[in-house]
Amino acid sequence: MNLQSTDFELFGIPAQFALERAALDARWKELQREAHPDRFAAQGAAAQRVAMQWSVRVNEAYQRLKDPLRRASYLCELNGVPIQAENNTAMPGDFLMLQMQWREALDEAESAEAFEEIAATASAYQGTTLSNIAQLIDSEKNFKAAAQQVRSLMFVERFIQEVDARMDRLEQ
Repeated sequence: MNLQSTDFELFGIPAQFALERAALDARWKELQREAHPDRFAAQGAAAQRVAMQWSVRVNEAYQRLKDPLRRASYLCELNGVPIQAENNTAMPGDFLMLQMQWREALDEAESAEAFEEIAATASAYQGTTLSNIAQLIDSEKNFKAAAQQVRSLMFVERFIQEVDARMDRLEQ
């Protein structure tokens, strides 16, 4: 194993957005077994420290690869298009209008049904955006457009979390 390997190289999978989650999970368990510090107990403290570094590296890669948003961000960055969400907040006008509509609906929502409808709408948009990202990254190799979609998806995920939090408060 090489600490400088990409997450995809580390896991021995193609550097693409689409992946089989079961295969990723199985490979993670396999890598964890290989790098587990207990396997190196007889080799001394230095070997155990290196194994611990590997274990941490494998876990970090797994967390990044299993999350579609983080995986898409990582792929964009690997291909020279950093997301820069904190610096690049420009969004297309139609997405800004959609955000405003969602925010207004959320502000006006008073029932569990209203919150559920908003959450369902945002979740559907999330699914469509993930499909778009897969197309842009895996088929078109258009990482600039994918990065824009990733920034949009970041907003959608935060919005869904906000809807969930308000639903929780309503139920209390």
